[in-house]
Amino acid sequence: MSQGLKVSVIIPTFNRAHTLERAINSVKAQTFKQFELIIVDDGSTDNTAKLLKQYKDIKIITQDNMGVSHARNSAIAQAQGQYISFLDSDDEWLPHKLEAQLQLLDSTNVKWVHGEEIWIRNGVRVNQMKKHKKGGGNQFIPSLERCMISPSTVIIEKKILEKAGCFRDDYPVCEDYDLWLKLTASHEIGFVSDPVIIKYGGHSDQLSSKFYAMDYWRVKSLDWVLANNKLSSEQRETVINVLTKKAKILMKGYQKHQNLRHFDEVERIFLKVGFFS
Repeated sequence: MSQGLKVSVIIPTFNRAHTLERAINSVKAQTFKQFELIIVDDGSTDNTAKLLKQYKDIKIITQDNMGVSHARNSAIAQAQGQYISFLDSDDEWLPHKLEAQLQLLDSTNVKWVHGEEIWIRNGVRVNQMKKHKKGGGNQFIPSLERCMISPSTVIIEKKILEKAGCFRDDYPVCEDYDLWLKLTASHEIGFVSDPVIIKYGGHSDQLSSKFYAMDYWRVKSLDWVLANNKLSSEQRETVINVLTKKAKILMKGYQKHQNLRHFDEVERIFLKVGFFS
């Protein structure tokens, strides 16, 4: 590890030269400076490679297009920092992001921290709904319905990230939901209540706009957590309830739209959970 290096910042990117420079500049503008910046170009075919040539102080990993999970994992394997912090290439950090979160890490026993967001959708600031309200402490049950932790807000001790297995690279979406469930099942999380990032949404290349029935991946993750984590009775009961609800909705939707590719798999999980509940 380089002397004094505390944080490795990881930006995966694919064909986002139009937003990548903004993301890079927001890292460089941090009030905390003891970091390395690693960018993974996941097979971009736009001007990303040309843009990155101007930066001499950034570690750049290039790979064929293998998805965001593989890109993040490649960078984690080469990261030298004690902590890992992620930034999606279409988001922007606020200048105090690292400093505020490291202060919380240094003053508490938590091993990872997230923070509040400012949401911009199609150029307009929007208010978050009550169901999206974030927090700290034990966030396992609040994270079951939907992903409550944005990757761009996370800073995490590298050791516990690797112990959890990092991101599943066989998940094209919901890879963050999957990893956060594994971590929140056994680790409390710190939370910075002041906004630490600006999160931009509404553009067509967001993964969430490309995939139908994303709850399929969440049902798979819930099934895994149920089988592989030591859960309290309350946690177990809540997982079963959420999984059952999501599986029922998925199966109904598959039948309605005659899209039965994952029907049998979801039905097997549904019946197994019902048998053991």
